[in-house]
Amino acid sequence: MRNAARRNLSGGLLALPVLLAGAVFICPANAQNPEVQQRVSDVQQSMAKNKQALASYSWNETVTISLKGEEKKQEHFQVRLGPDLKPQKTSLDPPPAPPSGGRLKRHVVEKKTEEYQQYADQMKALAQQYVPPDGAMLQQSYAQGNVSLSEVPGAPSQIQLIIHNYLKPGDSMTLVFDKTQKELLGIQIASYMDDPKDAMNLTVQFGRLPDGTNHVSSMVVNGVSKQLNVAIQNANYQHV
Repeated sequence: MRNAARRNLSGGLLALPVLLAGAVFICPANAQNPEVQQRVSDVQQSMAKNKQALASYSWNETVTISLKGEEKKQEHFQVRLGPDLKPQKTSLDPPPAPPSGGRLKRHVVEKKTEEYQQYADQMKALAQQYVPPDGAMLQQSYAQGNVSLSEVPGAPSQIQLIIHNYLKPGDSMTLVFDKTQKELLGIQIASYMDDPKDAMNLTVQFGRLPDGTNHVSSMVVNGVSKQLNVAIQNANYQHV
């Protein structure tokens, strides 16, 4: 009996590595949906293609900053992509007029303006880390199992890619993608500044130029806790 038990135990232990090896081999294959990988690849290719196409354009950008629903500042830029395919902006606005009033009043106004302008700049900088989505980071999110796929009700040609923990722990980014035209239609992002309690929401809409180039037509960045809103409109695309 003891010899038989030892033989059974030995056989079980010998078989265990084989079973584990099979589990290691099988799990990753089952962990991901091949269609998700295909759609991630489609988005990557679409973004790379459009970035190259946009390099031959210049356009006008209007940035409007609002605090608690009240417009505080509006800026106008001419934009084009540089050799590194990053935006280069030239201001179209005249130099600002010096603040009026006494020295104390000017100091108070300048301090308040500096505070919301600094926060608005931080919001825009964070938004630029999400838009356009980075191809390598999308692939990393997919590899980590953080990408899921869903349909858009009433729009059979559209799908949604939902990505969690894309840039920061706990954030989420939803890409609306037209799988027929192979282009992004919109992005919804829920993120935060330095503290998760300091929420930042981002809505992006895309448009198409006559030659089919896909581009960001509008972007709204909402700093929830400070009730600060940055709205960006892109228009007047022209070949350079």
